[in-house]
Amino acid sequence: MRPLRQLVERTPPSRDRYLDLLRALALILVVLGHWLISVIYYDEHGRLAGRSALDSMPWAYPLTWLFQVMPVFFMVGGYANAASLTSQRNRGEDAVAWLHERAARLVHPTTALLLVLVAAALVAGPLGADPTLIRTGVWTACIPLWFLFAYLAVVALTPLMYALHRRFGAAVPLVLVALVALGDVARLTGRPSWAYGSYLFGWLAIHQVGFFWRDGRLPRGPRRSLPLLVGGVLALVLLTIVGPYPLTMIDVAGIRLKNASPPSLALLATAATQLGLILSWYGPAQRWLRRRRPWTVVVGANSVLLTIFLWHMSAVVVLAGALAWAGVLPTPQVDTLFWWLWRLPWLLMLSAVLAVLVAIFSRIELRRGRRPQARPGWMPAPLCRLLNSTAPRLVLTIAGYAAVIVGLVVNSVTSRTAPERLGIPATALAAFLAGAAVLRLLRSTPRPTG
Repeated sequence: MRPLRQLVERTPPSRDRYLDLLRALALILVVLGHWLISVIYYDEHGRLAGRSALDSMPWAYPLTWLFQVMPVFFMVGGYANAASLTSQRNRGEDAVAWLHERAARLVHPTTALLLVLVAAALVAGPLGADPTLIRTGVWTACIPLWFLFAYLAVVALTPLMYALHRRFGAAVPLVLVALVALGDVARLTGRPSWAYGSYLFGWLAIHQVGFFWRDGRLPRGPRRSLPLLVGGVLALVLLTIVGPYPLTMIDVAGIRLKNASPPSLALLATAATQLGLILSWYGPAQRWLRRRRPWTVVVGANSVLLTIFLWHMSAVVVLAGALAWAGVLPTPQVDTLFWWLWRLPWLLMLSAVLAVLVAIFSRIELRRGRRPQARPGWMPAPLCRLLNSTAPRLVLTIAGYAAVIVGLVVNSVTSRTAPERLGIPATALAAFLAGAAVLRLLRSTPRPTG
């Protein structure tokens, strides 16, 4: 409790506390949403399987306009990344060093998750577990990583995109939105591969909004943000009810044009709607967060937020496996009274399992030590000089990020029923670990100054 108290007391007056609240709410809503719509059942072979409850609940599709909150996280990320990048440059450090710091925050906890999952798979194999079932469990636990590789790509491009923002302003997100629109046209005309760029363009467009928030160029308050809110809702109605886009902003099986994979114009309209809504509460939220108790809760949640996010689907795997092993796993039909009644104990038990996982693994996220200011004793001086050279540092940083992202992408697109004895494709694991090692090595060298 003492470190938490110190964090609360050291909060600078200039900090936009509302962003911390939004970041925590967004990821916690993702966790609760995944838990709520998770359907665990036995397949025709008697093996555990899972799917999304949304497949059977079309009446809930409009609710995803509010509960698909990944756009909020990317907008908040844009603000935070612009602020931290500017601060780092003001201290005389370059963008490459900033990328190393961001990698440490995101990649180190993710590495722990993947290594634990691989270790569990290696133990389960000799105990007789089917490789397909092992892959299904690991695939489920890795669901949070679908979001992470998109965010890592956006982070890697932040120095470039922020420079473009300062030079061209609103033209940058407008161009990105136009590229998303072209991708949607390609999908609607039967050329889905032409829209793959929207995985990047869509999230970059949303992330770019955070730069304008950082500059103080977004309307705040209920009256000033009302046009943005109303415009977003009208665009959503036109695109979904009148137009060809589905109502749901969360992907479900059997829908031809998905809004989240990749991001569509409808998802961008959802982002505008959510932005108008959250900006309308800006003043009251800031005043409320000046109180010590709510701010302490927000600071505490943010200190372990990534751990909660990374491990929340592992909690599903652990709990479902334990209940199935004990022979007490209910499998009610979706959207029935029994199914809804089962949601309460399901969420409570998952919260307890996740609390244990967070207690074990949060120390990785909490351990944010300073980078060394002198050459480590184990590192040869020639290697240190090489890693401090501008061109090698930049090339290796790009390569490290690229390898990590490629590893996460390959793991995500590999079938959930592929017979992977490691639970993760070996190529994906090797690429991720190689990239993580390079980024860790670069961070372990002293920063060049100037």
